[in-house]
Amino acid sequence: MENRTARLTILLDPQKKKIFEDICASQDLTASQVVRKLMRQYIIDNASERELPDWLRGTATTGKSGVNDG
Repeated sequence: MENRTARLTILLDPQKKKIFEDICASQDLTASQVVRKLMRQYIIDNASERELPDWLRGTATTGKSGVNDG
């Protein structure tokens, strides 16, 4: 299972952040949930030959379309 104790700080344009948060809220998701989904999918799509833990490989769909928070 995932351990959600690490923190990632990013800097972004305030307008882009507001739009992102509004869209997340309209889908009843937090920004953190969406970022975690995007990160999992990015890892799966770009891991190449890296060995991924079963819990990570099983939480997202393959391909660039859509992701699943597991």
